[in-house]
Amino acid sequence: MTPLTTAEAAARLGVKPDTLYAYVSRGLLSSTRGTGGRASTFDAAEVDALATRRGATRRPTGVAETITTRLTLLEDDEYFFRGLRATDLARTETPERVAALLWLGDLDADLPEPDADDVVGPVRDLVSRMPGRPRSTDRLRVAVATLAALDPWRFDLEPTAVVATGMRCRRGMVGALGEGGLWPALATDPTTPEPPEVLRTALVLLADHGLAASTMAARVAASARAHPYAVVSAGLGALDGPVHGTASTAAFRFLAEALDDPEAAVAERLRAGERLPGFGHSIYRQRDPRAAVLLDLIPGTEAAALVDRLAAAVADRPGVFPNVDLALAAVQHVHGMRPEAGEAIFAVARTVGWIAHALEQYAEPGLRFRVEGAYVGRRPM
Repeated sequence: MTPLTTAEAAARLGVKPDTLYAYVSRGLLSSTRGTGGRASTFDAAEVDALATRRGATRRPTGVAETITTRLTLLEDDEYFFRGLRATDLARTETPERVAALLWLGDLDADLPEPDADDVVGPVRDLVSRMPGRPRSTDRLRVAVATLAALDPWRFDLEPTAVVATGMRCRRGMVGALGEGGLWPALATDPTTPEPPEVLRTALVLLADHGLAASTMAARVAASARAHPYAVVSAGLGALDGPVHGTASTAAFRFLAEALDDPEAAVAERLRAGERLPGFGHSIYRQRDPRAAVLLDLIPGTEAAALVDRLAAAVADRPGVFPNVDLALAAVQHVHGMRPEAGEAIFAVARTVGWIAHALEQYAEPGLRFRVEGAYVGRRPM
């Protein structure tokens, strides 16, 4: 990078030249004295780093640096919902009871059941008239926006009202995907029987996962006192990306590619410098506990054996292990589910977590998230 003059460095930091040289004397910056009587110059990267540090210290009053939560603990390659091991809950509990736990703190708490005609009918009517070839997540976003427009009480942020809205969202989202419940909308052949335990387990496993990107988006919306439908819409928007909610589709396709020669499929990805779809995680270090629960649903299958071979091919690479996206993709292959079925499962499941985080955030002061940018571009002269 081209060295900065004194005036440029001072402008980039938003200070006077005297203050700039005070930074040098205090060891915060270094300068290079020009030859032949020329003025000092400053390293641009060093100035930018100082600008970033100074920006981080000027935090507006009331803005949260740390988000406190009683919902999900991620620790030692395990995770817990309100102190209960989530993988144990996934083996025994229903999605509705886990929603009650996350929303109200009690597995046995009663949740209001929305009127199906009031929720599903209008949503399905509008979704059926969407142009083009909408994906599942496109239908879900339209469904949530439709429910918001139909609900005159959407701005009621009292906990009981928010819980009722959460139930309306879940019911309407499932209805938007098709008739007959969630399974027919996910299966390649809707007439095939629903496999026992698969959807129940996946919906519980994916209900929440701490402050993931989509959850942060949902909490920011709730911090601005956006209504719960807008909170869910914010989560859906952040979810719809290749490194978050759509990762299971990439893993599904990778498994299909790897069927003939798993080792060659891994080698080809690594040769191209690409990340292996369905492997590794930013939080977990040695294993993703969610993957093991899903793979336990398909023991002895070709897909499970394929996951084992792929894992063995990269076993010597630290931090590279099958994650929940790969396990979900394997379950999809075994049970004849559509390639993007994992995205729909993820979105419907995580709606529970977004509503839970919204409930926590509504109890906090408003507008608690205001990231302050460290401007490093050209300043007016």
